[in-house]
Amino acid sequence: MTFEQLIPAPARAEGPRPEGFVLDSSTALRAGPGTESTERWLRATLGGALGLPLAPGEGGGISLGIDDSLAPEAYRLTVGEAGVEILGGAAPGVFWGAQTLRQLTGPEAFRRAPLRAAGRYAVPGCLIEDSPRFGWRGMMLDVARHFMPKDGVLRYLDLLAAHKLNVFHFHLSDDQGWRIEIKRHPKLTEAGSWRPRSKWGHRASELWNDTPHGGFYTQDDIREIVAYAHERHIAVVPEIDIPGHSQAAIHAYPELGNTDVVDTSSLGVWDTWGVNPNVLAPTENTLRFYEGVFEEVLELFPSTFIHVGGDECPKDQWKASPTAQARIKELGVGDEEGLQSWFIRHFDSWLTARGRRLIGWDEILEGGLAEGATVSSWRGYGGGIAAAKAGHDVVMCPEQQVYLDHRQDGGPDEPAPIGFVRTLEDVYRFEPLPPQLTEDEARHVLGTQANVWTEVMEYHARVDYQVFPRLAAFAEVAWSTLPAPAERDFADFERRMTPHYARLDALGVDYRPPGGPLPWQKRPGVLGRPIDGAPPNV
Repeated sequence: MTFEQLIPAPARAEGPRPEGFVLDSSTALRAGPGTESTERWLRATLGGALGLPLAPGEGGGISLGIDDSLAPEAYRLTVGEAGVEILGGAAPGVFWGAQTLRQLTGPEAFRRAPLRAAGRYAVPGCLIEDSPRFGWRGMMLDVARHFMPKDGVLRYLDLLAAHKLNVFHFHLSDDQGWRIEIKRHPKLTEAGSWRPRSKWGHRASELWNDTPHGGFYTQDDIREIVAYAHERHIAVVPEIDIPGHSQAAIHAYPELGNTDVVDTSSLGVWDTWGVNPNVLAPTENTLRFYEGVFEEVLELFPSTFIHVGGDECPKDQWKASPTAQARIKELGVGDEEGLQSWFIRHFDSWLTARGRRLIGWDEILEGGLAEGATVSSWRGYGGGIAAAKAGHDVVMCPEQQVYLDHRQDGGPDEPAPIGFVRTLEDVYRFEPLPPQLTEDEARHVLGTQANVWTEVMEYHARVDYQVFPRLAAFAEVAWSTLPAPAERDFADFERRMTPHYARLDALGVDYRPPGGPLPWQKRPGVLGRPIDGAPPNV
């Protein structure tokens, strides 16, 4: 393995040099102050894969340290005859340097146990200096449509870390299921976490999976997930949807819905996909209920940002509801758009008072955006551009470029094909920073993330297929400073993907092969929505 086969591509690399270093059973691991989390990770992960103790000691080996002249996520990796030195500006930088060392060691370093006894592993001599382009490099995983058990979530945190991604957006509630234990509202999981059946394929499909589906994370599960992510320098940003995408919560507590226009007691956990008309009632009871939810969420998640959804909230029930109309007049917000804005502003102020920041999908711009809110720009670049120009922070995640549930090829064999065709090359040519922004406005773009909606991903192998290898291309876009999209060297990226596929194989990732889906990855007869223009609206 050489330094020229790294993903993401480093900012600066010199080598390979003739004086490399060999890792073996005598290799010591020396960790300076502030590098303890990387020391634990290297010993458990790299040492475990290679069968090396990486014991503390002096002499030739791996040395970890902090160099505060570097930016916090920057690192300098030096490999020579004397050993390996990893310096980071802070603990995250040291960890990203260790991830680079793992790639340099070869695909065996990505296994969970050694393939041979008493191995010796050559690391090429080199000097690598690297730092990320964006501070927010994320992936959103929807576990509401199809639940992913805790071990699968921990596995995805490892996959994010292997690609130097540092934000895990955890989509925990929707119409189709509530996935987090809230002790003061136990029916959210007792009643809201299971549905009797699921649509099989796109919502227009006539097929059903009649197996009940569900599950949830206990609060101890969440604490474990957050701690596991923290050890890998990944922030976990929870999402609790309001005021739309809330039928599972309304099923559990019917008084949350618009009871004056719909019999909410008859609503179950939704079993199909799309935009649901059943939204939260704009009452004080609803506000107090969700304040209680968010109080427990804040206890579990230390992240600065808390995502509140805010997308795809149909206003039909509010238009018909005397209670909602009276609320509009009482608040003086003008119309239903103003009512949604009031909803979001309330929780923006509530979170700000507790030292947190609200983030929501770009619909929160409608009716006026709360002063401290951050926008996840998903309906193209427009929402992000408008928010940045208005002085709001933005995470760029446009559906047309980085929704990984969209199909990877236009051929008939893609499993349950959804949405736009977005190939590996398309993702590699994604540019998070729109040219319409001035230099000052561009500073509001915190970064970018890829979104993974799981309506047609029933278990982890389906998630793997949709996510990889495209997440590797996305990771390079988020980390590396690349030329303009048309000038990017995709041929070089494809060349570097060849050894990266070996790493993914070692990790057990069921990725889409370059030649197309394997026989067991296809879904013949399961209807998707292969379109090239309008949004898929699954």
